[in-house]
Amino acid sequence: MFDFSTPVNRYGTYCTQWDYVQDRFGEADLLPFTISDMDFETAPCIQQALQQRLTHGVLGYSRWNHDDFKQAVTGWFTKRYQADLDQEALVYGPSVIYIISQLVTQWSQPGDGILVHTPAYDAFGNMLEANQRQLLPSPLLKTAQGYEIDWKQFEQQAARQECKVLLLCSPQNPTGRVWRRNELERMADICQRHSVKVISDDIHMDMAYSQYLPWSEVATNKDWALVSSGSKSFNIPALTGAYAFIPDATSREQYLKQLKAAHGLSSPSILGVIAHIAAYQQGDEWLDALKGYLQQNLITVAERLNNAFPEINYQVPEGTYLAWIDLNPLNIDMDALQRILIHNHNVAIMRGDTYGDEGKGYIRLNVGCPQSKVDAGLDALITAIKQLHP
Repeated sequence: MFDFSTPVNRYGTYCTQWDYVQDRFGEADLLPFTISDMDFETAPCIQQALQQRLTHGVLGYSRWNHDDFKQAVTGWFTKRYQADLDQEALVYGPSVIYIISQLVTQWSQPGDGILVHTPAYDAFGNMLEANQRQLLPSPLLKTAQGYEIDWKQFEQQAARQECKVLLLCSPQNPTGRVWRRNELERMADICQRHSVKVISDDIHMDMAYSQYLPWSEVATNKDWALVSSGSKSFNIPALTGAYAFIPDATSREQYLKQLKAAHGLSSPSILGVIAHIAAYQQGDEWLDALKGYLQQNLITVAERLNNAFPEINYQVPEGTYLAWIDLNPLNIDMDALQRILIHNHNVAIMRGDTYGDEGKGYIRLNVGCPQSKVDAGLDALITAIKQLHP
């Protein structure tokens, strides 16, 4: 019913991934597998809702604090994840990273530590540095099956006097780990014992192929926030808009004061609000079809890479549409690999060390695109690797 295989030409649309690939890779007109948006049109129900709103013709100041938006969000968590979240705890923000940044500054002081599983989404480190907070890394341990938490090291970091907040990524970017209940409960216990608040970035929640569990289902107190958006799931980041559940009333009021009075951002993009309502009320069927397509793309990556280089042993992730590929077993020159991909094959793939030291020797391949593009990227990658690893 939904076409994810026909390419959509994104050139000339001010598209970060396609039109501005030169900013990060030094060359223009590369086939990009980079920033984490998708090359698919958004769901038809969203397009129809936006078109209907635009026919009205007036695009004035708007509101997010109404039942239509709040019930759409809480209803999504109820029907998709059987989670009963308090509508009164819901707040709006222009983006997930904005909300996280505001909560970090509320819940810590300059110089304090923020605990983060690494490798980590690069915007986390940039945001923490800009806010004069130190990132306390908890490196994930790679196993034959995936990535696991080093619990001893994690608790040692949480117990540090300067550690004030756990910034959790759930599912985790870039590894694709979907945290299990016992892992979330153990993190909640450790954080409570050491008075560490929790900010859970769940923007990839709808892209979980195994069971995703919201932090609200394991929380033992009100010292937490769950932050998310429909932007990844429905490919609508350009519309802006995110939300958070902040159960503590004082923290919530402080956040809203900053949003409105300090930063003047309380009037949302009306198109972003409408898109979220349409997505969460009508987008289930499209999202389910999309997830099946994305998972098949990831399976294709695993089959082709492991067939060409069995020592890689790439495992399909439990979530996201990002293939986190460990090339360390091949012992190749990653700088040379990038040069070959860019100059010989006109392909742009994100380097793993963009996401911290734990990403050295890795690449991150975005498969949120038609399979034909995935195949073209894999053709280039496999050929380039063979040139360095005959």
